[in-house]
Amino acid sequence: MNKTLSLSVIISSAVWATFCKPPMAPPQGGPVPVNLYEVKEDVPVYYDYYPGNVVALNVVRLNSEVTGFLTDIHFEEGKTVQKGQKLYEIERSKYEASYAQAEANLKIAKTNLDKTQKDEERYNTLGEKGMATKQRLEYAQVDVDNAKAQVASAEAEVLRAGTDLRHATITAPFNGTIGISLVKRGAFVTAGQTQLNTISSNDPMAVDFVISEKEISRFLGFQEEKLSKTDSLFTIQLPDKSIYKYPGHISFLDRGVDPQTGTLKVRLLFPNPKRELRDGMSCNIRVLNRNTSKVPMVPFKAVVEQMGEYFVYVVEKDTARQHKVTIGPEVGSNVIVFKGLNPGEQVVIEGVQKLKDGAAVQTAPPAAAEAKAPTK
Repeated sequence: MNKTLSLSVIISSAVWATFCKPPMAPPQGGPVPVNLYEVKEDVPVYYDYYPGNVVALNVVRLNSEVTGFLTDIHFEEGKTVQKGQKLYEIERSKYEASYAQAEANLKIAKTNLDKTQKDEERYNTLGEKGMATKQRLEYAQVDVDNAKAQVASAEAEVLRAGTDLRHATITAPFNGTIGISLVKRGAFVTAGQTQLNTISSNDPMAVDFVISEKEISRFLGFQEEKLSKTDSLFTIQLPDKSIYKYPGHISFLDRGVDPQTGTLKVRLLFPNPKRELRDGMSCNIRVLNRNTSKVPMVPFKAVVEQMGEYFVYVVEKDTARQHKVTIGPEVGSNVIVFKGLNPGEQVVIEGVQKLKDGAAVQTAPPAAAEAKAPTK
């Protein structure tokens, strides 16, 4: 009886263990599905980028050269003004009166000089006849010298008053754009202290940027080139990422290298007929790279960045191997690879995130380039 019960317990336990055991987990580490791209060489057209700043060739701060109340403003703020155009007037009537007074004083001085010269001539004649003393002749000469000095002083006063009168009307020193007025009509301005406005030239505009001292010889070569109006060696990428339609040319390379940074300033000139470029604007200078050598290129999404270094996965016999690469500029959706890849190698462009070095892969047919680089 006991043997039968024990056998039943054993059988029941075996059945329970069979049906209650948890299912086995599926096998791990299967091949990762990926899409490949065959590395090809091409001669890309691309640009080197440099941050730059737009600079007006002429910028003048308009200051008052005379003291008085501002009586009139003759321009619209932010508009283009022409050389010689009247901008401000400062109590012109007051300085007109001063100029008229100075001219009147000059006439009096000249009349007095004419009288003393005639007196001198008369005393000289009398002296020759012995009818005038030597002292009288000396006094006559002194009167003439004093009269001449008075005329010179009066002429200087006329010149000063005329200068003040001209400065009472402030005109544009060149063609350009005038800014927002810093003073309003009726304000009191002080000579040499009160700034009124700023005016800057519009066309052409300069763009300044810096290059490494290692690039000086390259840019000296650019400076010696004779570029046509349509040559796109130097172009601008505006803050909204659009490309400015007019190309530029080198105006000059600065005198010396900054010893702190090892850089040299370069100035370009660009036409600006529509005033799209404004003084102080930031932009990117695009310098066309004229390298005619073929280089490998791959879609940028094939590149993985790790701690400032770049890698791609190259598939060899259904195994992904990580290759360190040195990349260059992007060309469309592709990127130039200067070092680390050879033509004909198969790189992973889909499934990169799931890969590790040495992982097994299941490959699809090699893909064509997503965006073929423009060639020369």
